[in-house]
Amino acid sequence: MTTGVRQAARDATRPRAPRWPAPVVLALLVGLAGVGYRLALLLGDTPRTNSDEATMGLAALHIARGEDFPVFFYGQAYMGALEAYLAAPLVALAGPSVLALRLPLLALYALFLLLSWRLTRRLGGDRWFALLVVGLLALGADRIVKNQLIAGGGYPELNPIGAGLALLTLDLVSGRPAGRRWRLAGFGFLAGLTVWVDPLLLPYVLALGAVLVTIIGRDLRGRRGVLLAGAALLGAAPLLGYGLAHGHNPLAAVVTAGGGDAVASWADRLHGGLVLGPALGMGLCSPGHCATWQLWWALALPVLLALAGVSAWRAWRADGGRAGRADGARTVRADGARAVRADGARAVRADGARAVRADGARAVHAGAAVRLALLAGAVGTLAAYTVSSAAGRTPVESSRYLSCLAISLPALLWPLWTVARRRGPVDLPRLAAVGALVALLGTATIATAGALATVPTNRAEAQRHRALVETLRERGVRHVYGEYWTCNRLTFATGEEIVCAVVDESLHPGLDRLPAYPRAVRESPAPAYVAPVGSPLARRLDRTPPPARHPLTVAGWRIWLPHP
Repeated sequence: MTTGVRQAARDATRPRAPRWPAPVVLALLVGLAGVGYRLALLLGDTPRTNSDEATMGLAALHIARGEDFPVFFYGQAYMGALEAYLAAPLVALAGPSVLALRLPLLALYALFLLLSWRLTRRLGGDRWFALLVVGLLALGADRIVKNQLIAGGGYPELNPIGAGLALLTLDLVSGRPAGRRWRLAGFGFLAGLTVWVDPLLLPYVLALGAVLVTIIGRDLRGRRGVLLAGAALLGAAPLLGYGLAHGHNPLAAVVTAGGGDAVASWADRLHGGLVLGPALGMGLCSPGHCATWQLWWALALPVLLALAGVSAWRAWRADGGRAGRADGARTVRADGARAVRADGARAVRADGARAVRADGARAVHAGAAVRLALLAGAVGTLAAYTVSSAAGRTPVESSRYLSCLAISLPALLWPLWTVARRRGPVDLPRLAAVGALVALLGTATIATAGALATVPTNRAEAQRHRALVETLRERGVRHVYGEYWTCNRLTFATGEEIVCAVVDESLHPGLDRLPAYPRAVRESPAPAYVAPVGSPLARRLDRTPPPARHPLTVAGWRIWLPHP
């Protein structure tokens, strides 16, 4: 009795671990700051919208009205219209607006932060390392926030899908029996979904799929394999159904869109893909360009990929052997224990301890395998982008194709973190690791400040566009001609109250993603013409104005109105 009281007293005076450890609280605050920063950008009309985003908005508007249910981005046979379906309920409630399009994407970003924290912890990282990963993902340079917040098709969905696939893979290969069928179905569905939405994530899907086949390939035979394949077909059903109905080859469309039919020199491709691309695509550059000093990441990235790959490979080989030995020993000893009834209690206890050790070894082995897959996905993404003509011809804008690299941060930075956190005397490797992490955070922070600096100009541009819309409404204009980057934005902003048809600077028909619009404008007896001041179309119309129309300048726009 006295012993029990003393033990209770010791337990009462022993300091208890906080329910919410400091890194968890800090990660929550940092994550909320990342979401708040992006919400502030949205309220400040940043990033600047465009007609491509408005095209997705028009799809959401048609879905909300029940008029159309598109499979792909209007005007093309690739890139699924998932963002339009996500935004349709908000558009139905609040009407057409850029904010209604982007709020679901902000929720996807918050989900990505949560999944990245969980993924980092499951891969073996401590809470402080997970906080570092969340902190980097909370920052947002110009290219990063465009990828995450513009509803232009494909990019905002990919990172949460990729992190979800990695977590599902970890659960499936680490020996968690509960819910295995649902996890297999989830993996298949997400894999199929990304094929429909945007194939940029395919290197990660293939690498993680290879982990499943390598570790639990036997379990994928029979019903479970059928379940996995069936879920993948369900996720890709819109793509497959469209292809069967229209005889469409989505792979050919994607290759053409990526510049497969264009020409770029290998020097330009290597420079765009391996020098400019990584720094731009991972948020280390100012809006629209990279200073020379910001390109240091191009040198660091291949070194980190190699170090992280070697580290993950060694852990996978070593822990795989331990897991196998522990499983074998557990099986043999458990059989022996069952044969000896008299020592049953001791056998059960020993078998339980061995089971814990085996499960731990298997979990570490699974984590190393998934780290390898994340690194392989990053290498595959870089390689696919570098060999494309887009890397050589439009490296600044097409660096968005590298947005998936953020998924690999927990695996990529793991060697730096392990060296930086190593105990003992401070040596050169430790100083280099700390310096690289500080440089990464510092460069990303400076690039984030550059994105914030664009808010005043973006807000002013949005106000000028609103002035254009109000002027056209006041004048009773319902049909206009304009350039590509004017038309669908104007049509979406007015909820199709004003319909715009595209013309080039020679006044010939341009790229109209919805054929109904040019038909409606052609049938109008007196359409107006709209162009930004100083644009090629505006200069052409100033030299040769349309007949029976008088020009008007409003907030940086030239408008040629029909005479009353």
